[in-house]
Amino acid sequence: MPQEAGRLSGRVYLVTGAANGIGRALSLAFAAEGATVVLLDKVVAGLEAVYDAILEAGGPEPAIMALDLEGAQAEDFQKLAEAVESDLGRLDGLVHAAAHLGPLSPVEHYYADEWATTLRVNLTGPFLLTQPLLPLLGRAPDPSITFVSDGVGAEPTAYWGAYAVSKAGLEAFAQVLGQETEQHGIRVNTVEPGPVQTGLYQEAFPAADPSGWVEPGDLAPLFVELAAPRGAPAHGQRLGPADLPAPAKR
Repeated sequence: MPQEAGRLSGRVYLVTGAANGIGRALSLAFAAEGATVVLLDKVVAGLEAVYDAILEAGGPEPAIMALDLEGAQAEDFQKLAEAVESDLGRLDGLVHAAAHLGPLSPVEHYYADEWATTLRVNLTGPFLLTQPLLPLLGRAPDPSITFVSDGVGAEPTAYWGAYAVSKAGLEAFAQVLGQETEQHGIRVNTVEPGPVQTGLYQEAFPAADPSGWVEPGDLAPLFVELAAPRGAPAHGQRLGPADLPAPAKR
C-alpha cells in the first residue's frame, strides 16, 4: 500500500554512499517521507537491496546510479546529471554521504596511491558530481546540498592523513559553494555527526565500544529537516552532534 504524502513528497534527492551506512539510512528516510531517491554507490548489490527495501516499505520507486567516485571521470558525472534530468526531470537536493577512510598512518609512511584514492572519493568526487548538477538544482524550489563531514575536518589530527585533509577540504568546498549559490536559493550545509555505528567508524576505532555511538538512522531527522521545503532555514552552517535530535528509545 502506498505511503501517505510526507514532507519530501514529489521531490527528488540524490544520495551518495547509498548502499550502506549513513547513505543507506538517509535514503530509506527520504523515501519514507515521499521522496524519489537517486541511489548512488559503487556496490550494486547494496543498491539493489536498498531499492528493494524502499519498495517493500511502500516508498516511491528509486533510481539506481552505479558509479565509483574513485574512478569516474568528469564526463561520467556529466552523463549522470543528464540522466537525472531526462529520467526524473528535476533534482531538489543532494547529500554527499560517501566516504573512504584510507590508512591511519604517519605522513612519512603514507602510500601515494592511498592518498590519491581518499582525496578522490571524499573531495574531488563531490566536486565533480555537484558541478554538473548545479543548473538542475538551481531550477528547483528550495533546493539543498548537505555534506557529511567528520570531527577531523574541523580539527585535523595526527595520523589521520588524507582522510583529515579531505574532510577539511570538503568543509572549505561547502563554504565556497554556499557563498556562491546563496543568490540562487540553494541551501548548503555540513553535518558532523560524531561517532556513528558504521563500517568506517568501526575500521577507524576497532577497539572502541560502539554502544555509545549513534546509529545511522538517528541522523535522519536532521537531514530531512535540512532537505525539506520550508524546513530548517540553515545555510552555510556546520552542524554537529549537539544539533542532532535525541535518539529514539529502543
